[in-house]
Amino acid sequence: MANGITLVRFILLYVLVGMAYQEGSLWQLANFPLLVVIFILDGIDGYVARKRHEESLFGAIFDIAVDRIVENVLWLVLADLNVIPVWVAIVFVTRGFLVDSVRAHGASRGETPFGMMTSQIGKFLVAGRFMRIFYAVLKGTAFGYIFMIQPWEFLYPAFYIRWHVPLELVKEVLVYVTVALCVARGLPVILEFALQEDGLFAALRGHGSASKAQR
Repeated sequence: MANGITLVRFILLYVLVGMAYQEGSLWQLANFPLLVVIFILDGIDGYVARKRHEESLFGAIFDIAVDRIVENVLWLVLADLNVIPVWVAIVFVTRGFLVDSVRAHGASRGETPFGMMTSQIGKFLVAGRFMRIFYAVLKGTAFGYIFMIQPWEFLYPAFYIRWHVPLELVKEVLVYVTVALCVARGLPVILEFALQEDGLFAALRGHGSASKAQR
């Protein structure tokens, strides 16, 4: 049942994407409520899995994959609709691939995504419960706000023209603060990996030593 809930969330994402492109349609008023449902289901599937003892490796991987797909697809769609700058979507997608790659490497050595953090700043920004919840709420608020006001320009033009500047300002603040936190939470993961014995810097040091030896 838990995997079924995750699948429903995955399907609803593309229903939301389809409605986001229906410019000027009353259907777009359902964007925000639908997004809320998608986010709520993200918490329900895990709860149901634990309650019904349905935890499985497939379920965990499927849930994480859908989480990442939801986030990346939404940023890409908003960039395509010119609601946010394209570089914002690029930052999130790039950060996602890099962090997921590092965590996959850690998982192959028996390390958990949050347990692999060793520095105090990394533990606070990446593994800390407060920052994880704050970042999730910030992203959800940014997405929710953007999809809530998206149809107003066409359905309520007089209101939108009057309040356009403050509405856009709130959107930009939410998006840019989310971008900053995204980068801030991704850097410790990447830097700690790079500083590891078998990381990037170690490889560069080894290459340098080999070059000197050849001389």
